[in-house]
Amino acid sequence: MLVLGIETSCDETAAAILKDGSRLLSSIISDQTIIHSKYGGVVPELAGRSHVESIHQVIEKALNEAKVTLKQIDLIAVTKGPGLIASLLVGLNTAKALAYALNKPLIGVNHLEGHLLAVFLQETIEFPFIALTVSGGHTELYRVDGFGMYKKLGRTRDDAAGESFDKVAKMLKLGYPGGPVIEKMARLGNPSAHRFPRSFLEKGSLDFSFSGLKTSVRNVIAKRERGKGPDLSDADISAGFQEAVVDVLTAKLIMACEQEGLDRVVVTGGVAANGALRERVVSEGGENGLKAWFPKPVFCTDNAAMIACAGYHKCLDKLPVSGNALDLDASATLKLGL
Repeated sequence: MLVLGIETSCDETAAAILKDGSRLLSSIISDQTIIHSKYGGVVPELAGRSHVESIHQVIEKALNEAKVTLKQIDLIAVTKGPGLIASLLVGLNTAKALAYALNKPLIGVNHLEGHLLAVFLQETIEFPFIALTVSGGHTELYRVDGFGMYKKLGRTRDDAAGESFDKVAKMLKLGYPGGPVIEKMARLGNPSAHRFPRSFLEKGSLDFSFSGLKTSVRNVIAKRERGKGPDLSDADISAGFQEAVVDVLTAKLIMACEQEGLDRVVVTGGVAANGALRERVVSEGGENGLKAWFPKPVFCTDNAAMIACAGYHKCLDKLPVSGNALDLDASATLKLGL
């Protein structure tokens, strides 16, 4: 089965060709970092316009690299949510137009399900397992019992971890996107120079909250500018902030495994590319008898290969009838799991 995956949920325009669920023939990603960097974050209207300008060239490049034609495609899988509505609609309407013109089956995929299954692009993992999806827009814990079988265990109540990285980077005037620059700066700093707060919420909760941490960082920077408080460098602040995020993410992941009685974990999403998080999950998870998997960094950030993978597994037994999904609509707040 040849699957064309299309992803435009935020600020990456992506297309991929996947064969039989595991052989990736092409994966093309056009990011918008140059467009949004001057604002320190994604501007939804600009993101949508950029998708319109890039989508057809990205799909064509994916087909050319895979050495296949649109007529050879067996299934089109496209992100239908959650995400920025203006961005989602570009990919979804493009996919619907292709499906209609070529009489191809089309399936809408939840962006979060794509992240959960991204690791299957590399290897097969035995079910059930605990998955931590941590990115710019999402920080959520799931119990994954099989393809399409997801139970939400915890979620962020305010800022997502990746969003906090971006905001702290903006406070420190380090640039955008925040994740890579904070991680790079943190390597030069002392995480013990200042201990930022860790929000574990009420006892036993698997939910997350990073707004208090973000506010604490802002207050420390403000005091530094007034010549008050400890003499902290940007590197020290970055290291202390990153340490606080990693502490909470790792602790909650281990708590989820203990509550569910599982010893397999998958960490995915853009922040899963963070080296400090990977090292901590492997080391502390190992001490608690857990085995961890991470997608390759290129599959952690938004990509169409994971959407094609999720679409393949959703339709493995039976392809949808061509034309049945042409009434699909985008949903900015699409949920996943019970």
